[in-house]
Amino acid sequence: MALAMLPGGGGAGSEHCEVLVVGAGPAGADLAGQIARAGVDVILVDQLEDLSQAAFSSAAMPLEAVERFGIPAEAVAARWSRWRILGPAAARRDWTAGHPLGVVLDFGALRCWLADVCRSAGGRVRLGLRALECRRQGPVMETLLRAPGGRTRSVRSLWVVDATGHRRALLGTPSRHGRRPPPEGVLVEAVGLEWLVALPLPAWRHWADALTFCLGSDWVSQGYGWVFPMSPGQLKIGVCRYCDPTRSQPSLDRLQRSMVDRLAQAGALGPLRVLDRHGGRVASSVRRREPHLRDGVIGLGDAVSTANLLGGEGIRHALTSSRVLAPLLVEQLGGDRRRGSGGEPGPLRRYPRRLRRALGWRWSMSGRIARRTWARLHGPAGDERLERVLQGLEVRRAEDLSALLFDYRFERYGLRSLPYLLGWRRT
Repeated sequence: MALAMLPGGGGAGSEHCEVLVVGAGPAGADLAGQIARAGVDVILVDQLEDLSQAAFSSAAMPLEAVERFGIPAEAVAARWSRWRILGPAAARRDWTAGHPLGVVLDFGALRCWLADVCRSAGGRVRLGLRALECRRQGPVMETLLRAPGGRTRSVRSLWVVDATGHRRALLGTPSRHGRRPPPEGVLVEAVGLEWLVALPLPAWRHWADALTFCLGSDWVSQGYGWVFPMSPGQLKIGVCRYCDPTRSQPSLDRLQRSMVDRLAQAGALGPLRVLDRHGGRVASSVRRREPHLRDGVIGLGDAVSTANLLGGEGIRHALTSSRVLAPLLVEQLGGDRRRGSGGEPGPLRRYPRRLRRALGWRWSMSGRIARRTWARLHGPAGDERLERVLQGLEVRRAEDLSALLFDYRFERYGLRSLPYLLGWRRT
Protein backbone atom coordinates (compact mmCIF):
# COMPACT_ATOMS: atom_id res chain seq x y z
CA MET A 1 0.00 0.00 0.00
CA ALA A 2 1.38 3.39 -1.03
CA LEU A 3 -0.28 5.48 1.62
CA ALA A 4 2.68 7.86 1.60
CA MET A 5 1.03 9.58 -1.37
CA LEU A 6 -2.05 10.29 0.76
CA PRO A 7 -1.29 13.51 2.67
CA GLY A 8 -2.69 13.89 6.13
CA GLY A 9 -5.19 16.46 7.28
CA GLY A 10 -8.87 16.55 8.00
CA GLY A 11 -8.63 16.25 11.79
CA ALA A 12 -9.61 13.41 14.10
CA GLY A 13 -12.59 12.48 11.93
CA SER A 14 -10.44 11.69 8.91
CA GLU A 15 -9.38 8.33 7.45
CA HIS A 16 -7.13 7.37 4.57
CA CYS A 17 -7.31 4.54 2.05
CA GLU A 18 -6.45 3.78 -1.53
CA VAL A 19 -10.06 3.27 -2.64
CA LEU A 20 -13.27 4.49 -1.02
CA VAL A 21 -16.40 2.62 -2.15
CA VAL A 22 -19.63 4.49 -1.40
CA GLY A 23 -22.64 2.17 -1.35
CA ALA A 24 -22.70 -1.38 0.07
CA GLY A 25 -25.21 -2.83 -2.37
CA PRO A 26 -24.23 -5.89 -4.41
CA ALA A 27 -21.95 -3.94 -6.79
CA GLY A 28 -20.13 -1.86 -4.20
CA ALA A 29 -19.72 -4.56 -1.56
CA ASP A 30 -18.59 -7.13 -4.12
CA LEU A 31 -16.04 -4.73 -5.60
CA ALA A 32 -14.68 -3.88 -2.15
CA GLY A 33 -14.22 -7.58 -1.38
CA GLN A 34 -12.61 -8.29 -4.75
CA ILE A 35 -10.00 -5.55 -4.49
CA ALA A 36 -9.36 -6.17 -0.77
CA ARG A 37 -8.40 -9.74 -1.67
CA ALA A 38 -5.89 -8.27 -4.13
CA GLY A 39 -4.22 -6.29 -1.34
CA VAL A 40 -5.90 -2.91 -1.91
CA ASP A 41 -6.55 -0.77 1.14
CA VAL A 42 -10.30 -0.14 0.79
CA ILE A 43 -13.04 1.42 2.89
CA LEU A 44 -16.68 0.50 2.16
CA VAL A 45 -19.33 2.90 3.47
CA ASP A 46 -23.13 2.85 3.36
CA GLN A 47 -25.85 5.11 4.72
CA LEU A 48 -27.68 2.12 6.27
CA GLU A 49 -26.75 1.17 9.81
CA ASP A 50 -28.03 -2.38 9.21
CA LEU A 51 -27.51 -3.93 5.76
CA SER A 52 -30.30 -6.44 6.34
CA GLN A 53 -32.85 -3.59 6.32
CA ALA A 54 -34.46 -1.76 3.36
CA ALA A 55 -34.02 -4.94 1.32
CA PHE A 56 -35.93 -3.89 -1.78
CA SER A 57 -35.20 -6.17 -4.70
CA SER A 58 -37.28 -8.84 -6.39
CA ALA A 59 -33.92 -10.68 -6.44
CA ALA A 60 -34.67 -13.47 -8.90
CA MET A 61 -31.77 -14.82 -10.93
CA PRO A 62 -30.88 -17.94 -12.95
CA LEU A 63 -28.83 -20.76 -11.43
CA GLU A 64 -25.95 -20.01 -13.79
CA ALA A 65 -25.48 -16.60 -12.15
CA VAL A 66 -25.56 -18.08 -8.64
CA GLU A 67 -22.73 -20.41 -9.58
CA ARG A 68 -20.77 -17.77 -11.53
CA PHE A 69 -20.76 -15.28 -8.66
CA GLY A 70 -20.33 -17.87 -5.90
CA ILE A 71 -23.46 -16.85 -3.99
CA PRO A 72 -23.77 -19.01 -0.85
CA ALA A 73 -26.79 -20.99 0.30
CA GLU A 74 -27.47 -18.62 3.20
CA ALA A 75 -28.32 -15.85 0.71
CA VAL A 76 -30.86 -18.03 -1.17
CA ALA A 77 -34.47 -17.85 0.04
CA ALA A 78 -36.11 -20.15 -2.53
CA ARG A 79 -35.57 -22.02 -5.79
CA TRP A 80 -37.99 -21.95 -8.72
CA SER A 81 -38.66 -24.09 -11.77
CA ARG A 82 -41.85 -22.53 -13.15
CA TRP A 83 -42.95 -19.35 -14.91
CA ARG A 84 -46.52 -18.07 -14.59
CA ILE A 85 -48.02 -15.04 -16.38
CA LEU A 86 -51.42 -13.72 -15.29
CA GLY A 87 -53.06 -11.33 -17.74
CA PRO A 88 -53.80 -9.35 -19.68
CA ALA A 89 -57.33 -9.56 -18.23
CA ALA A 90 -58.18 -13.16 -17.25
CA ALA A 91 -55.53 -14.90 -19.38
CA ARG A 92 -53.08 -17.29 -17.71
CA ARG A 93 -49.94 -18.97 -19.08
CA ASP A 94 -47.69 -21.52 -17.38
CA TRP A 95 -44.33 -23.07 -18.22
CA THR A 96 -42.80 -25.78 -16.00
CA ALA A 97 -39.35 -27.38 -16.02
CA GLY A 98 -38.47 -30.65 -14.37
CA HIS A 99 -35.55 -29.11 -12.49
CA PRO A 100 -34.69 -25.81 -10.76
CA LEU A 101 -34.02 -22.92 -13.13
CA GLY A 102 -33.07 -20.24 -10.65
CA VAL A 103 -33.36 -18.75 -7.19
CA VAL A 104 -34.95 -15.88 -5.30
CA LEU A 105 -32.34 -14.28 -3.08
CA ASP A 106 -32.66 -12.94 0.43
CA PHE A 107 -31.38 -9.50 -0.54
CA GLY A 108 -30.53 -8.43 3.00
CA ALA A 109 -28.59 -11.64 3.63
CA LEU A 110 -26.74 -11.17 0.34
CA ARG A 111 -25.60 -7.67 1.30
CA CYS A 112 -24.49 -8.82 4.76
CA TRP A 113 -22.52 -11.72 3.28
CA LEU A 114 -20.75 -9.48 0.77
CA ALA A 115 -19.80 -7.00 3.53
CA ASP A 116 -18.44 -9.89 5.62
CA VAL A 117 -16.33 -11.03 2.66
CA CYS A 118 -14.88 -7.52 2.45
CA ARG A 119 -14.06 -7.50 6.18
CA SER A 120 -12.47 -10.95 6.10
CA ALA A 121 -10.22 -9.82 3.22
CA GLY A 122 -8.97 -6.85 5.25
CA GLY A 123 -11.34 -4.15 4.03
CA ARG A 124 -12.87 -1.65 6.43
CA VAL A 125 -16.68 -1.38 6.53
CA ARG A 126 -18.26 1.78 7.90
CA LEU A 127 -22.06 1.86 8.20
CA GLY A 128 -24.46 4.72 8.92
CA LEU A 129 -22.51 7.22 6.79
CA ARG A 130 -24.04 9.22 3.94
CA ALA A 131 -21.81 10.74 1.26
CA LEU A 132 -22.33 14.50 0.93
CA GLU A 133 -19.71 15.56 -1.58
CA CYS A 134 -16.41 14.59 -3.11
CA ARG A 135 -13.69 16.96 -4.33
CA ARG A 136 -10.11 16.78 -5.48
CA GLN A 137 -7.46 17.96 -3.04
CA GLY A 138 -4.22 17.95 -4.97
CA PRO A 139 -3.23 14.35 -5.77
CA VAL A 140 -6.08 12.77 -3.77
CA MET A 141 -9.86 12.80 -3.46
CA GLU A 142 -11.53 13.98 -0.26
CA THR A 143 -15.05 12.71 0.43
CA LEU A 144 -17.22 14.28 3.10
CA LEU A 145 -19.52 11.87 4.97
CA ARG A 146 -22.31 12.57 7.43
CA ALA A 147 -22.95 10.30 10.42
CA PRO A 148 -26.18 10.03 12.45
CA GLY A 149 -26.73 13.16 14.49
CA GLY A 150 -25.18 15.39 11.84
CA ARG A 151 -21.53 14.77 12.63
CA THR A 152 -19.25 14.81 9.60
CA ARG A 153 -16.05 13.01 8.79
CA SER A 154 -13.85 12.79 5.71
CA VAL A 155 -11.99 10.09 3.84
CA ARG A 156 -8.98 10.77 1.65
CA SER A 157 -8.32 8.29 -1.13
CA LEU A 158 -6.74 7.90 -4.53
CA TRP A 159 -10.05 6.83 -6.11
CA VAL A 160 -13.71 6.98 -5.12
CA VAL A 161 -16.27 4.49 -6.43
CA ASP A 162 -19.86 5.72 -6.64
CA ALA A 163 -22.05 2.66 -6.05
CA THR A 164 -25.04 4.63 -4.71
CA GLY A 165 -27.49 3.35 -7.33
CA HIS A 166 -29.96 5.65 -9.04
CA ARG A 167 -28.99 8.55 -6.71
CA ARG A 168 -25.53 8.78 -8.35
CA ALA A 169 -24.59 10.77 -5.25
CA LEU A 170 -21.04 11.57 -6.35
CA LEU A 171 -20.86 10.90 -10.09
CA GLY A 172 -23.97 12.97 -10.86
CA THR A 173 -26.76 12.23 -13.32
CA PRO A 174 -25.94 11.99 -17.04
CA SER A 175 -27.68 15.26 -17.87
CA ARG A 176 -25.28 17.18 -15.64
CA HIS A 177 -22.14 16.35 -17.58
CA GLY A 178 -21.06 16.89 -21.15
CA ARG A 179 -23.33 17.52 -24.08
CA ARG A 180 -27.05 17.01 -23.96
CA PRO A 181 -27.58 13.24 -24.35
CA PRO A 182 -29.51 11.79 -27.29
CA PRO A 183 -33.07 10.51 -26.68
CA GLU A 184 -31.86 7.01 -25.79
CA GLY A 185 -29.23 8.50 -23.49
CA VAL A 186 -31.70 10.14 -21.12
CA LEU A 187 -32.69 8.31 -17.98
CA VAL A 188 -35.79 6.16 -18.02
CA GLU A 189 -37.20 5.87 -14.52
CA ALA A 190 -39.45 3.37 -12.76
CA VAL A 191 -40.59 3.08 -9.15
CA GLY A 192 -41.47 -0.05 -7.24
CA LEU A 193 -43.12 -1.15 -4.02
CA GLU A 194 -42.80 -4.60 -2.47
CA TRP A 195 -44.32 -6.37 0.53
CA LEU A 196 -42.86 -9.35 2.33
CA VAL A 197 -45.89 -11.25 3.59
CA ALA A 198 -46.61 -14.32 5.70
CA LEU A 199 -49.51 -16.61 4.81
CA PRO A 200 -50.72 -20.15 5.57
CA LEU A 201 -48.70 -22.97 4.01
CA PRO A 202 -51.58 -24.30 1.86
CA ALA A 203 -51.89 -20.89 0.19
CA TRP A 204 -48.10 -20.49 -0.06
CA ARG A 205 -47.78 -23.78 -1.97
CA HIS A 206 -49.80 -22.31 -4.84
CA TRP A 207 -46.94 -19.83 -5.41
CA ALA A 208 -43.97 -21.96 -4.35
CA ASP A 209 -41.49 -22.93 -7.06
CA ALA A 210 -42.81 -20.30 -9.52
CA LEU A 211 -42.04 -16.77 -10.65
CA THR A 212 -45.44 -15.15 -11.22
CA PHE A 213 -45.96 -11.92 -13.15
CA CYS A 214 -49.20 -9.93 -13.44
CA LEU A 215 -49.37 -8.10 -16.78
CA GLY A 216 -51.93 -5.75 -18.27
CA SER A 217 -53.31 -2.30 -17.51
CA ASP A 218 -56.03 -3.75 -15.28
CA TRP A 219 -53.31 -5.21 -13.06
CA VAL A 220 -50.69 -2.42 -13.18
CA SER A 221 -51.02 0.41 -15.68
CA GLN A 222 -47.66 1.12 -17.36
CA GLY A 223 -45.94 -1.56 -15.35
CA TYR A 224 -46.29 -5.04 -13.90
CA GLY A 225 -46.79 -6.92 -10.66
CA TRP A 226 -45.09 -10.00 -9.29
CA VAL A 227 -45.43 -12.75 -6.69
CA PHE A 228 -42.19 -14.57 -5.80
CA PRO A 229 -41.71 -17.36 -3.25
CA MET A 230 -39.47 -16.92 -0.24
CA SER A 231 -38.97 -19.36 2.62
CA PRO A 232 -41.99 -21.59 3.43
CA GLY A 233 -44.97 -19.47 4.41
CA GLN A 234 -43.55 -16.23 2.97
CA LEU A 235 -43.95 -14.41 -0.37
CA LYS A 236 -42.73 -11.25 -2.01
CA ILE A 237 -45.60 -9.33 -3.64
CA GLY A 238 -44.71 -6.21 -5.55
CA VAL A 239 -45.54 -3.70 -8.27
CA CYS A 240 -43.30 -1.64 -10.55
CA ARG A 241 -44.43 1.29 -12.67
CA TYR A 242 -42.76 3.27 -15.44
CA CYS A 243 -42.57 6.99 -14.59
CA ASP A 244 -44.48 8.89 -17.27
CA PRO A 245 -44.60 12.67 -16.71
CA THR A 246 -47.17 13.02 -19.50
CA ARG A 247 -49.85 11.02 -17.69
CA SER A 248 -51.64 11.05 -14.36
CA GLN A 249 -50.62 7.83 -12.60
CA PRO A 250 -52.11 6.12 -9.53
CA SER A 251 -49.99 5.74 -6.41
CA LEU A 252 -47.93 2.59 -5.93
CA ASP A 253 -49.78 1.86 -2.70
CA ARG A 254 -53.11 1.91 -4.54
CA LEU A 255 -51.77 -0.39 -7.28
CA GLN A 256 -50.32 -2.79 -4.71
CA ARG A 257 -53.50 -3.05 -2.67
CA SER A 258 -55.61 -3.49 -5.78
CA MET A 259 -53.44 -6.38 -6.96
CA VAL A 260 -53.43 -8.07 -3.57
CA ASP A 261 -57.22 -7.70 -3.28
CA ARG A 262 -57.72 -9.21 -6.73
CA LEU A 263 -55.50 -12.21 -5.94
CA ALA A 264 -57.25 -12.68 -2.60
CA GLN A 265 -60.70 -12.59 -4.23
CA ALA A 266 -59.56 -15.31 -6.61
CA GLY A 267 -58.78 -17.47 -3.57
CA ALA A 268 -55.05 -17.54 -4.32
CA LEU A 269 -53.73 -15.89 -1.15
CA GLY A 270 -55.75 -16.38 2.01
CA PRO A 271 -55.16 -14.24 5.10
CA LEU A 272 -51.95 -12.21 4.93
CA ARG A 273 -49.67 -10.62 7.48
CA VAL A 274 -47.34 -7.96 6.10
CA LEU A 275 -43.86 -8.41 7.59
CA ASP A 276 -42.09 -5.63 5.74
CA ARG A 277 -42.80 -2.87 3.22
CA HIS A 278 -40.02 -1.40 1.11
CA GLY A 279 -39.69 0.53 -2.11
CA GLY A 280 -37.11 1.68 -4.59
CA ARG A 281 -36.39 3.44 -7.83
CA VAL A 282 -34.64 2.41 -11.03
CA ALA A 283 -33.13 5.04 -13.32
CA SER A 284 -31.24 3.73 -16.34
CA SER A 285 -30.40 4.95 -19.81
CA VAL A 286 -31.20 2.74 -22.78
CA ARG A 287 -27.79 2.90 -24.47
CA ARG A 288 -25.59 3.37 -21.38
CA ARG A 289 -23.40 6.12 -22.84
CA GLU A 290 -23.22 8.25 -19.68
CA PRO A 291 -19.79 9.01 -18.12
CA HIS A 292 -18.35 6.08 -16.16
CA LEU A 293 -15.39 8.08 -14.87
CA ARG A 294 -15.25 11.72 -13.77
CA ASP A 295 -12.00 13.02 -12.35
CA GLY A 296 -11.28 10.55 -9.52
CA VAL A 297 -14.85 9.18 -9.25
CA ILE A 298 -15.78 5.87 -10.90
CA GLY A 299 -19.39 4.81 -11.45
CA LEU A 300 -20.46 1.25 -10.64
CA GLY A 301 -23.65 -0.78 -10.87
CA ASP A 302 -26.88 1.18 -11.15
CA ALA A 303 -24.88 4.44 -11.10
CA VAL A 304 -23.88 3.56 -14.69
CA SER A 305 -27.28 2.11 -15.67
CA THR A 306 -26.71 -1.61 -15.15
CA ALA A 307 -30.31 -2.11 -13.97
CA ASN A 308 -32.08 -3.65 -16.97
CA LEU A 309 -35.25 -1.78 -17.86
CA LEU A 310 -37.26 -4.71 -19.19
CA GLY A 311 -37.72 -6.49 -15.88
CA GLY A 312 -36.00 -4.10 -13.50
CA GLU A 313 -33.32 -6.73 -12.91
CA GLY A 314 -30.27 -5.28 -11.21
CA ILE A 315 -28.30 -7.65 -8.99
CA ARG A 316 -26.80 -9.88 -11.66
CA HIS A 317 -25.73 -6.96 -13.83
CA ALA A 318 -24.42 -4.98 -10.85
CA LEU A 319 -22.18 -7.91 -9.95
CA THR A 320 -21.04 -8.09 -13.56
CA SER A 321 -19.93 -4.46 -13.40
CA SER A 322 -17.95 -5.23 -10.24
CA ARG A 323 -16.16 -8.17 -11.85
CA VAL A 324 -15.29 -6.00 -14.87
CA LEU A 325 -14.01 -3.05 -12.82
CA ALA A 326 -12.06 -4.92 -10.11
CA PRO A 327 -9.05 -6.11 -12.17
CA LEU A 328 -8.80 -2.78 -14.00
CA LEU A 329 -8.81 -0.86 -10.72
CA VAL A 330 -6.15 -3.15 -9.23
CA GLU A 331 -4.00 -2.64 -12.35
CA GLN A 332 -4.57 1.12 -12.16
CA LEU A 333 -3.43 1.23 -8.54
CA GLY A 334 -0.28 -0.70 -9.41
CA GLY A 335 0.67 2.11 -11.79
CA ASP A 336 -0.33 4.77 -9.25
CA ARG A 337 2.02 3.23 -6.69
CA ARG A 338 4.93 3.13 -9.13
CA ARG A 339 4.39 6.78 -10.09
CA GLY A 340 3.74 7.86 -6.51
CA SER A 341 0.52 9.67 -7.48
CA GLY A 342 -3.06 8.96 -8.47
CA GLY A 343 -5.80 10.54 -10.53
CA GLU A 344 -4.49 9.82 -14.04
CA PRO A 345 -6.63 7.01 -15.50
CA GLY A 346 -4.75 4.38 -17.48
CA PRO A 347 -6.32 0.91 -17.37
CA LEU A 348 -9.56 2.50 -16.13
CA ARG A 349 -10.10 4.01 -19.59
CA ARG A 350 -10.97 0.50 -20.78
CA TYR A 351 -13.78 0.12 -18.24
CA PRO A 352 -16.79 1.49 -20.24
CA ARG A 353 -16.02 -0.59 -23.33
CA ARG A 354 -15.39 -3.77 -21.36
CA LEU A 355 -18.61 -3.34 -19.43
CA ARG A 356 -20.59 -2.82 -22.64
CA ARG A 357 -19.06 -6.00 -24.02
CA ALA A 358 -19.85 -7.95 -20.82
CA LEU A 359 -23.51 -6.84 -20.84
CA GLY A 360 -23.82 -7.79 -24.51
CA TRP A 361 -25.19 -6.34 -27.72
CA ARG A 362 -28.78 -7.26 -26.83
CA TRP A 363 -28.76 -4.75 -23.95
CA SER A 364 -29.94 -1.72 -25.91
CA MET A 365 -32.56 -3.83 -27.68
CA SER A 366 -34.06 -4.92 -24.36
CA GLY A 367 -34.10 -1.29 -23.19
CA ARG A 368 -35.95 -0.11 -26.28
CA ILE A 369 -38.46 -2.93 -25.92
CA ALA A 370 -38.98 -2.07 -22.24
CA ARG A 371 -39.57 1.62 -22.89
CA ARG A 372 -42.10 0.94 -25.64
CA THR A 373 -43.87 -1.83 -23.71
CA TRP A 374 -44.38 -0.06 -20.39
CA ALA A 375 -45.03 3.42 -21.80
CA ARG A 376 -47.88 2.11 -23.98
CA LEU A 377 -49.49 -0.26 -21.48
CA HIS A 378 -52.25 2.02 -20.17
CA GLY A 379 -55.53 0.90 -21.71
CA PRO A 380 -57.34 -1.61 -23.95
CA ALA A 381 -55.13 -0.88 -26.96
CA GLY A 382 -52.00 -1.54 -24.91
CA ASP A 383 -53.48 -4.73 -23.47
CA GLU A 384 -54.42 -5.97 -26.94
CA ARG A 385 -50.92 -5.24 -28.19
CA LEU A 386 -49.39 -7.12 -25.25
CA GLU A 387 -51.73 -10.08 -25.80
CA ARG A 388 -50.66 -10.27 -29.43
CA VAL A 389 -47.01 -10.28 -28.38
CA LEU A 390 -47.54 -13.06 -25.83
CA GLN A 391 -49.45 -15.15 -28.35
CA GLY A 392 -46.66 -14.71 -30.86
CA LEU A 393 -43.84 -15.78 -28.56
CA GLU A 394 -42.26 -18.96 -29.86
CA VAL A 395 -41.77 -20.34 -26.35
CA ARG A 396 -42.80 -23.86 -25.44
CA ARG A 397 -40.48 -24.69 -22.54
CA ALA A 398 -39.71 -22.93 -19.27
CA GLU A 399 -36.02 -23.04 -20.20
CA ASP A 400 -36.79 -21.11 -23.39
CA LEU A 401 -38.59 -18.38 -21.47
CA SER A 402 -35.61 -18.09 -19.11
CA ALA A 403 -33.33 -17.65 -22.12
CA LEU A 404 -35.60 -14.90 -23.44
CA LEU A 405 -36.02 -12.98 -20.19
CA PHE A 406 -32.57 -13.45 -18.65
CA ASP A 407 -30.38 -13.63 -21.76
CA TYR A 408 -32.57 -11.31 -23.92
CA ARG A 409 -32.55 -13.83 -26.78
CA PHE A 410 -35.45 -12.20 -28.60
CA GLU A 411 -34.11 -13.12 -32.01
CA ARG A 412 -34.26 -16.84 -31.18
CA TYR A 413 -37.49 -17.21 -29.24
CA GLY A 414 -39.66 -14.37 -30.44
CA LEU A 415 -39.01 -13.51 -34.07
CA ARG A 416 -42.70 -13.08 -34.85
CA SER A 417 -43.11 -10.76 -31.86
CA LEU A 418 -39.95 -8.71 -32.30
CA PRO A 419 -41.36 -6.32 -34.94
CA TYR A 420 -44.28 -5.49 -32.61
CA LEU A 421 -42.02 -5.04 -29.60
CA LEU A 422 -39.70 -2.66 -31.43
CA GLY A 423 -42.55 -0.80 -33.08
CA TRP A 424 -41.71 -1.88 -36.62
CA ARG A 425 -45.30 -3.12 -37.01
CA ARG A 426 -48.53 -2.04 -35.39
CA THR A 427 -51.05 -4.40 -33.84
